[in-house]
Amino acid sequence: MRKIRISVLISGGGTNLQALIDACAQSNFPAQIALVLSNNADAFGLERAKKAGITTKVINHKDYENRESFEDDINEALKEVKTELVCLAGFMRILNASFVNEWKDRMINIHPSLLPSYKGLHTHERALEDGVRFAGCTVHFVRPEMDDGPIIIQAAVPITAEDTTETLAARVLEAEHKIYPEAIKLIAERRIRIRGHRAIIEGMIVTSETIINPILGS
Repeated sequence: MRKIRISVLISGGGTNLQALIDACAQSNFPAQIALVLSNNADAFGLERAKKAGITTKVINHKDYENRESFEDDINEALKEVKTELVCLAGFMRILNASFVNEWKDRMINIHPSLLPSYKGLHTHERALEDGVRFAGCTVHFVRPEMDDGPIIIQAAVPITAEDTTETLAARVLEAEHKIYPEAIKLIAERRIRIRGHRAIIEGMIVTSETIINPILGS
């Protein structure tokens, strides 16, 4: 089986990275991690990668005078390892449109809400404040606009009356760990085509209104 080469960009603990490491360790999973790159030398995700024998690299944004030169070095590192798909997993830097467009339809992100709702930060707090009944997470292709792009897969997580920001975040994170590997699998198996702002998966149109693989909570 041919496995596509993915590079994972992180800034912190890397729990989604760990889910991808575990998935890629399976012989029948159609992807392998070529590189884990972080802008933060203290990111625990780097330790996760090293433990799994994966190449790591730190490119600290604080060492650069501007975002363009920072991203140029990221680009070079990605190309050095022959990256076919870039996976953002808690990478806490906004990327320039030029960088995003160079990797168009070859870069994905996971966001802790049911996009297009609750773009940006503090998604769980905002959902609880608004009294919505479902939270969730989304894997999508990256576009220059923040938290925008064709949706690949989503998971819905019911919100209970007893939920706090912490309990809701924990359940959403559990769902993230399930759908991120699944999204990569769909891409690696060439089952996705992009048409406008939609990701089309083997005859099924996935739009902002579609929720796949709901994760049922208590």
